[in-house]
Amino acid sequence: MKIKPNTADALWMVAGAVILAIALLVVWHFHQESNPAQQLAFKASRVDVVSRMQLALASASEAEKSAVLATTDEDSQKFADQARAATAEVERERLELGKVLASGGTQRERDLLSQFSEAFAELKRVDDEVLGLAVKNTNIKAYALAFGPAADTLAEMSAALSRVVAKRANSPDAKRSMSLAFGVEIAALRIQTLLAPHIAEESDSRMDQMETSMATEAAEARKDLDGLAALPGSKGDADVATALACFARYGELEGRIVALSRENTNVRSLAKSLSQKRKAMTVCLDVLEALKQAILDEPIAGVAYGRPPIPR
Repeated sequence: MKIKPNTADALWMVAGAVILAIALLVVWHFHQESNPAQQLAFKASRVDVVSRMQLALASASEAEKSAVLATTDEDSQKFADQARAATAEVERERLELGKVLASGGTQRERDLLSQFSEAFAELKRVDDEVLGLAVKNTNIKAYALAFGPAADTLAEMSAALSRVVAKRANSPDAKRSMSLAFGVEIAALRIQTLLAPHIAEESDSRMDQMETSMATEAAEARKDLDGLAALPGSKGDADVATALACFARYGELEGRIVALSRENTNVRSLAKSLSQKRKAMTVCLDVLEALKQAILDEPIAGVAYGRPPIPR
C-alpha cells in the first residue's frame, strides 16, 4: 500500500532541499575562496593591470615632455599623439580594473581606484591644456621670424643707409644725413634687442612695457627716416626708398612676432608641464602605488606574498 506524504511532509522536504543547496553553495564558495592558487592568480592579475597603468602613465608623461620641448610642429604633433594614445591605454586599463574589483578585491582597493579616477580626470584635463598649447609652437615661430626674416630685413636696411651716407660724404648735409641714418639704425637695433626677451617673457605686464619701448623706438626711427627722405636730393634715391621699404617691412614682421609671442604657447605649456602636470602625475602615481600595495597585502592562507617582512 502506498503512503502519500501530507502537506507538512512536503514542506519539510522542500525546506531540506533548499538547505542542502545552500550548504553546497557555501561549501563550494569556501572551497573557491580557500584555494591559494586561484587567489594568487587573481592577485597577480590585478597587480599586472596596475603595473600596466603605471607604465602607460610613464610613457604618456615622457611623450608629453617631448611634445613640449620639440622644435617643429610635426614633432610636437607626433609626440602629442603618442601621449594621448598612452593616456587612452591608462583609461582602458582603469575601466578593466574597475570591472575586476566590482566582483573581487577589497573595499580599500575599490576606494583607491575611485581616488585614482578623480586624480586621473584632473591629469587628463591638464594634459589636454599642455598638449593643445605645445603643438602651436608660437614662441619658436616668433624666434624664427626674429632671427630670420626680421634680422635679414634690418641688415638690408643698414646696407642701404650706409650707401646713402657714403653718397653724401662730400655734401653740405653729410653730418645731418649721417646722424639721421645712425638714428634709424640705433632705434631699429633697440627694437630687435627687445624682441628676444619679449618672446621669452611670461608676464603680460612686462611684455606691455617692452612693447611701449619698441613703439617709442619705432616712432624715432620713422622720424629720422622721414628727415633723411626730406634732405635735398633724396627724392628718387633708390637707397633711401629701400631703407623706407625695409623699415616698413620690419614693422610688419615685428607685429607678427609680437602677436605670436603674446600667445606664448611654448612658455605656457612648459610652465604647466613643470607645475600643474607634475603635481597631477605625482598624485596619480602615488595612488596607483598604494593600490598595488593594497592588493599585495591581501593575506592568502599558507602563502607569504605581499609586503616584505620588516627585519628585527
